[in-house]
Amino acid sequence: MKMNRLTSRRLVFNTRAWKLAHRILCSDAGVKLPGAESGQGRANEHGFDSNIPVHDIAIIGGGMVGMALACSLAKMPLTNQLNVAIIDSNPALQSGVGIKKEDPPDPRVSTVTPATITLFKDVDAWKYVEEHRHAYFDKMQVWDYTGLGYTRYNARDISKEVLGCVVENKVLHKSLLSCLQNAGFQHNIYPLRLSSITMQPSSSSSPGGSLAKLELSDGNSLYTKLVVGADGSKSRVKELAGITSTGWKYPQNAIICTVEHTVENRCAWQRFIRSGPIALLPIGDKFSNIVWTMNPDEALTRKSMSGVDFIKEVNLALGYGSGPRPKSHLFGGRGPLSWLTADTESSAKECFENPPQITSLASDRMVFPLSLNHANSYASKRVVLIGDAAHTVHPLAGQGVNMGFGDAFSLSKVIAEGIAVGADIGEVSLLKRYESDRKPANMAMMAILDGFQKAYSVDFGPLNVLRAAAFQGAHYILPLKRKIISYASGEQRFPLFS
Repeated sequence: MKMNRLTSRRLVFNTRAWKLAHRILCSDAGVKLPGAESGQGRANEHGFDSNIPVHDIAIIGGGMVGMALACSLAKMPLTNQLNVAIIDSNPALQSGVGIKKEDPPDPRVSTVTPATITLFKDVDAWKYVEEHRHAYFDKMQVWDYTGLGYTRYNARDISKEVLGCVVENKVLHKSLLSCLQNAGFQHNIYPLRLSSITMQPSSSSSPGGSLAKLELSDGNSLYTKLVVGADGSKSRVKELAGITSTGWKYPQNAIICTVEHTVENRCAWQRFIRSGPIALLPIGDKFSNIVWTMNPDEALTRKSMSGVDFIKEVNLALGYGSGPRPKSHLFGGRGPLSWLTADTESSAKECFENPPQITSLASDRMVFPLSLNHANSYASKRVVLIGDAAHTVHPLAGQGVNMGFGDAFSLSKVIAEGIAVGADIGEVSLLKRYESDRKPANMAMMAILDGFQKAYSVDFGPLNVLRAAAFQGAHYILPLKRKIISYASGEQRFPLFS
């Protein structure tokens, strides 16, 4: 009889446990980790100082990439009950500064790929972007100062409506912040800086394992299971975690600014000149954004010259009176590879066009140095890096922020997968799955961008001819063009012909 009663109690307990696990994993209620009580968890159950708050995740850096991670965590059933701290001294996180459409565009913009747009839509953040100024573009033209070749891309080449969208960084950030505020997600924003990270050992009274203790700039502290470094290229998290990097500085600076023209721009333009590439990106209405790469001395000179003189220099750099204009029939009426293009709707049939001429300067000019840097590891015990903290790239293709958004959404999925199987979200073995997903993709993109930068830094006759041949190939060989567009759009990973 005693054995029967014992067996019966065990069956009831196991049945209840199975039902509880099923409800947690199959419902939208999410999962609470040890220490993630309502409000802020307290550390006493871990055997630590009970006056110090405990968070499941601490995101250091509340910029665009850090906020994208928070939004993604807020929207997934397995992670939306996590207790998240966002640590950033930027007052914009607290003040909620409004954005007026009538103001001229800010020069700090991002070219958002279709893949990133999809990720924003998945977390309901894109609808906030569409409330503000943004500019979709469906065409792109690339050429160089030699006049030997050009390439035009069109969204219809891959049966899409757009190639991308140019958005002010403040609009992207505000949209992610609005998304997070309206998600009902448990988070605390600390308007402070990170001072130190100390790993606390696990103990018999610590069911969740060890924690990281973060000292903040006001002298207070908090505990967390996972520290996410989203704090930019000079990452304090990376420094404190002892994660080394490989990279170099380019002998170039970039000038960015907003300009105005008489017609609306719906195309992205990029011309490679001797000093470096210059890009003209639509930003809405009759405004465009300039990203112009040159040596540091030239950058200082052009930043300090009058607005009128600067606009003259920009128009020259875009081909108005500077260098030969590429011909659509350079090789006797047809391009040497034009026979490969049978599709009359392809952009290979499109002729070279001049970009819209700039009429005035609509913002201050900003200058920043360029570099390539890549963390040798993305993850260590209870620490993981995303965005510029993990990698910085040359801006010539506008891929940097898209790589960061890819990191954020990849990490959130790995965290959810870990929670689903009861894993410790700070364990290196789990975080290495995120690194395995993102590191190869990021390194491939970095290698391609660095190769472009070096290839166009040399003015040498035979190399100029090879570059022209590459332009012709990308322009006329439609399968190659489709692969390039898909890769740049974030819809296909390297290698292109896998």
